[in-house]
Amino acid sequence: MSALAFVERPAASEPDGLLLLHHGRGTDERDLIGLGDVLDPERRLHVVAPRAPLSLPGSPGYHWYLVPRVGFPDPGTFAAAQAALAELHDELWQRTGVPPSRTVLGGFSMGCVMSYAMGLDGARPSPAGILGFSGFIPTVDGWQPDFESRRGLEAFVAHGRRDPVISVEFARAAVERMQAAGLAVSYHESDVGHQIDPEHLPAAAAWLRGALPGDAAG
Repeated sequence: MSALAFVERPAASEPDGLLLLHHGRGTDERDLIGLGDVLDPERRLHVVAPRAPLSLPGSPGYHWYLVPRVGFPDPGTFAAAQAALAELHDELWQRTGVPPSRTVLGGFSMGCVMSYAMGLDGARPSPAGILGFSGFIPTVDGWQPDFESRRGLEAFVAHGRRDPVISVEFARAAVERMQAAGLAVSYHESDVGHQIDPEHLPAAAAWLRGALPGDAAG
């Protein structure tokens, strides 16, 4: 059983897919769970939001990894978070009966980073898509994204041009790398800071419906 705590918002009936939402730095599993209703108002999807494993002295909330420098997660804590998420993802796929191919990995900030880390890892099953808000593809010793094994994967990326925490250049670089590798990317920028811009949510919801269309059985 997974060591990570998590909250769930079930689908209204048999789920058409699974949406995993990984929170940002210093918050917890409840921070993004409400986004499930915004992105999936018809409740077609089973939505799960896990809690990051690290609790740091003097810092509120929870963290996925230590941050020696933006863009370059600490290798040890990053690998531990990957292992914990792999265990949870595998458990959810088995319990819900929803396969990786009907799963979107999403997140904000540090949680976006973990969505890239899990979704682009060649040792892991490929999801249907990655929903990334205000993050980056990490540079970590011992880990590389495997774009070759992700052909056909879709991504929605949104970032604020005035982000003082994670520069918009990280998002632009991620999009350029994914598009160069043949991934289908829907990219959105706006003049906000380090936040999810409400104006991007209708486009994100539409993208999600396309990434996980109805009639999963078919």
